[in-house]
Amino acid sequence: MPVDLNTAVPHSARIYDYLLGGKDNFDADRKAAADIVKASPSLPISMRANRDFLARSARFLAEDLGIRQFLDIGTGLPTSPNLHEVVQGVDPASKVVYVDNDPIVLVHARALLTSSAEGSTAYLDADLLDVEKIINSAEVRDLDFSRPVAVSLLAIMQFVPDESRAYEIIDALMAPLPAGSALAISTVTAHNPQAVQAAAVYTARGIPAKPRTDDQLRGLFRDLEVVEPGVQLVHRWRPEPASAPVEDFHVQMSGAVGIKR
Repeated sequence: MPVDLNTAVPHSARIYDYLLGGKDNFDADRKAAADIVKASPSLPISMRANRDFLARSARFLAEDLGIRQFLDIGTGLPTSPNLHEVVQGVDPASKVVYVDNDPIVLVHARALLTSSAEGSTAYLDADLLDVEKIINSAEVRDLDFSRPVAVSLLAIMQFVPDESRAYEIIDALMAPLPAGSALAISTVTAHNPQAVQAAAVYTARGIPAKPRTDDQLRGLFRDLEVVEPGVQLVHRWRPEPASAPVEDFHVQMSGAVGIKR
């Protein structure tokens, strides 16, 4: 069945791909990206910092917490390192379920399914707003809900501007998961003027985006125990000693990790 890529309308995943130097984007995405970068010149640096946060948080969840099951919602287009590459590098038996609703991500999902022989990866075409579909899907139900699962919501919660709806989504995602499960979030910070301007351009382009304060981001973790160092700009969350220094001014995303007790 043919996939309708709807190339005339910009999509956040394809804009993200373009700003990371990828090729899976279209004219509408590139025009939107140009407008966003005009308002926020540091955005490509910030997106790379967010990708590095993905790798560090995933490694922390696998190495330090010993989690072997991962649900990554808002996956975006394959960009190395992908989450399964990180966690299966820690334990090849790790299982990963990717979720996204962009048709072009579906087209390229095979690049996300290159699992180790011992583990598994699966891809689900679904929207974050449809939590019931995600949780009840065959792909997610193939995970063992008697053992911890790590949920990643990276660079996606800014597209859920209503706070009460954001709470509902996170509560519904975490409710069926056992103690020891974890949640990683990164989202646009309200503390960076460039981030606020970029969110306004996204919104003007038909992709509503909401920057959040540190307190608002902390609130998304609800009753979870937020691990040290708490809510931070993503490049400041457990940085690797050899990491190239990045000025705070260039980073427009904050992130944190919480554990269900």
